[in-house]
Amino acid sequence: MATSQEGSTNNTQEENNIKDLGGKAAIEKLRSLAEKAESCFFCTNIKTGVPLSVRPMAIQQVDDEGNIWFMSMKDSHKNDEISSDPFTHLLFQAGAHSGFVNIYGISEIIRDQAKIDELWSPFIKTWFQGGKDDPDITLIKVIPSEGYYWDTKHGTAVAFLKMAVSVITGKTMDDSVEGTLEVD
Repeated sequence: MATSQEGSTNNTQEENNIKDLGGKAAIEKLRSLAEKAESCFFCTNIKTGVPLSVRPMAIQQVDDEGNIWFMSMKDSHKNDEISSDPFTHLLFQAGAHSGFVNIYGISEIIRDQAKIDELWSPFIKTWFQGGKDDPDITLIKVIPSEGYYWDTKHGTAVAFLKMAVSVITGKTMDDSVEGTLEVD
């Protein structure tokens, strides 16, 4: 990913705060932060030259290959936009001060009743009044091509304690970690 560490506060830390992840470790980090976030900003019209479209979307699943699944109606604007420009940008925020993920990927629109059944929950009916058997429900599968994350090493409680000690002692004790996510 094109995100540069040059000028990053993490380059000035005594501890190593940069940890690039690949394969299963990247998928697990993505899954963990996505599950905490529960939703993301789903951006389309990335390459078309018109203003990009941004909307919040509920994440249904991060599968074992690192693909991110969403549900959508067949006639939605996002499906139209994906049909003409499959490049997608997802922005996650799992907490107020940690758990940020930036994913670029290619989206596919799929109609797979077995997968819809697998992902369905009663809460989803809020957006899909026809229920899980509605023939207008589609799935959006985002296949990540690039990713970057920012998180804490030891959780928010430890990060807060380190920040408090840092304020008192004047010594930098940042608990952050960041790096690329290479899913494939």
